[in-house]
Amino acid sequence: MADRSPLDAFKDVLSGAARAITRDAEVEVGFTADAPHMAGKAIKVPTPGRTLPADQVALARGFADANALKMRHHNARIHAAHAPGEAVARAVYDAVEQARVEAIGARSMAGVRDNLNSALEMRLKSDPIRRARSADEVPLSTALALKVRERLTGQPIPEDVAAPMAMIDQWIEDKAGADLDALGLALDDQRAFQKLAQAMLEHLELVDADAPPETDESESEQEGEDQEEQQEEGDSGEDQPGDSDMNAEARADDQGGDTEDGEQDYSDEFDADSEEGADEMGEEGMMPVRPNRPLSDLPPGFDYKPYTTRHDEIVTAEELCDEDELLRLRGFLDQQLVSLQGAVTKLANRLQRRLMAQQSRSWDFDQEEGMLDAARLARIVIDPTHSLSYKVERDTEFRDTVVTLLIDNSGSMRGRPISIAAISADIMARTLERCGVKTEILGFTTRAWKGGQAREEWLTAGRPPLPGRLNDLRHIIYKKADEPWRRARKNLGLMMREGLLKENIDGEALLWAHARLIARNEERRILMVISDGAPVDDSTLSVNSGTYLERHLRQVIDWIENRSPVQLVAIGIGHDVTRYYRRAVTIMDAEQLGGMMVEQLAGLFDED
Repeated sequence: MADRSPLDAFKDVLSGAARAITRDAEVEVGFTADAPHMAGKAIKVPTPGRTLPADQVALARGFADANALKMRHHNARIHAAHAPGEAVARAVYDAVEQARVEAIGARSMAGVRDNLNSALEMRLKSDPIRRARSADEVPLSTALALKVRERLTGQPIPEDVAAPMAMIDQWIEDKAGADLDALGLALDDQRAFQKLAQAMLEHLELVDADAPPETDESESEQEGEDQEEQQEEGDSGEDQPGDSDMNAEARADDQGGDTEDGEQDYSDEFDADSEEGADEMGEEGMMPVRPNRPLSDLPPGFDYKPYTTRHDEIVTAEELCDEDELLRLRGFLDQQLVSLQGAVTKLANRLQRRLMAQQSRSWDFDQEEGMLDAARLARIVIDPTHSLSYKVERDTEFRDTVVTLLIDNSGSMRGRPISIAAISADIMARTLERCGVKTEILGFTTRAWKGGQAREEWLTAGRPPLPGRLNDLRHIIYKKADEPWRRARKNLGLMMREGLLKENIDGEALLWAHARLIARNEERRILMVISDGAPVDDSTLSVNSGTYLERHLRQVIDWIENRSPVQLVAIGIGHDVTRYYRRAVTIMDAEQLGGMMVEQLAGLFDED
């Protein structure tokens, strides 16, 4: 058609190439002003200029080819079955797999190789490896991905990161050089490749050789079937939808509600599309990689700031959801946790008895003044000369207290963890209210995945360097401290709403909850944080230091623990929070959360 622009024609070419690579006629490629990403069978790439400059065309082709190769050659279920649990090892494992699928295309198609190199050049511009000044600051996921690319394709390390790579190159070669050589022998066999990658992680001491990932028999059998189907697909040349496609579509559906697009950023690791339960409860859907970096990995000269706070919001549950919907969600929450509610209630009653014992009345007898002691009137009847006996009530040592429960509302809490957190907070609030302890329940997340209006303003301003936090905060008040439990009960159902749980910026959430506590008049103020990971916001971390949010969280925690009257305690669900908080405990199963909340609160109240 005569009215079609060169951009439209270019988009058709990209879509045709992607369909040819994936062997899927439904794949579409489109343009975006945001970061490249993939949602289902839709691939979004950077928009080139109207005149289609050669470098921008190559960049768009590179991201389109990379995602298409991932659709074609990556089996998400096999990848998830063998993935390590430790975050740094997982990041390396994911990056190496991405290098594998790209190497398949680069070795067989020279044009694809050039396009992938253009995309790699762009990714490295914002990677922390460019800012590394010592070996400890070099991100292993990037370094290993580049080493694997070098071994599989014969292409050298890019010159602009050659200096940082040189800092750890010999260490990698000494420990895993033989593993890197062996990877090329299993390029087309994902399962064999990932077993070699696991061995490499063991030799690099990123995982424990005695603790391989656990896989049940049914899952192993299913993986075998998937692998056979994948091999048959390669032999016959027919197009069979891959697990990664289905999982990506499931994620887009799961997010629902007020999510932006259900999108997955290409720069993300494979976590978001590698889980099997996304279409059931969404327990693992949209789980970002959460690195546990050592203190030596933190850059000096840190200065945290938000790019803008105009789009942040502090809202109540009623503002995000109408009353009928809240009641429906609360009913769903109660149905899911009938058995758990009984167990946690027993623990809560035990806590209540301990608190009541501390508040029990005691008296001093035989006083000269006070209340008349009726139990001793018989002495006066027997001996009228005996003086009247009085009693005086002792002052209770139980201090006026307020407790704030700050719950991580990030996407990785989806499913069972967030349900258990909601019901446990609900029962704790009810129990503490009976004991005269006021309780506030708060949640924290972001308004959008991978940046919101703050990021749009940053893009419009020409992408100034080091912009700081680039997402819009959403802090939620489920129950105010002075609000009776019966009025706030339905609000906790909001945590079950699809699309609510997104990313988490913990440092600012802690400051917000702390400020609310400081404004209270109670003598004792307790802040309990429930989280399942380190702070993660892709839009912020992509343009700042890789430890930008984590470093701020450490500074906030240090300030509260050392300079504030607020008592801070944390519970980590499958995440080691003891490395951040002085008083903390880590549980590996969300089922333990209710009991651990009771134990931690009881311990605080029992302290002198």
